[in-house]
Amino acid sequence: MNIEEINRKHYITQDIYYRVGYGLSSKLLRFEKGIIYLEMEVRRKWEKSYNAAVYEISHCWKKEHPEFQNAVACKVYVIDSKKYPYKRTLMHLGIKPGYDGVKGILYDSKKFG
Repeated sequence: MNIEEINRKHYITQDIYYRVGYGLSSKLLRFEKGIIYLEMEVRRKWEKSYNAAVYEISHCWKKEHPEFQNAVACKVYVIDSKKYPYKRTLMHLGIKPGYDGVKGILYDSKKFG
């Protein structure tokens, strides 16, 4: 599985929409044993909780990428640049800021087949 290629595809087809429309951005870190590992940035426009953001992003990845049709769960590492604006600057400089939360979700097998 080519992580860079999947991230590039996601950026072009989904991430731009989520960045502009909702203030969420995400990228794939890895996929192991049926679990999708994502890094998600919460930006200024997002007004809901981390839980709502994780639900939205994790289901987007599951639904939009055939590679993950058999995924059973998703673990999301949250970077909150809305609450901590300096983290956006660090990311632009290529420095990985610390995570502000880690959330997980189990997919409903009936919903996704």
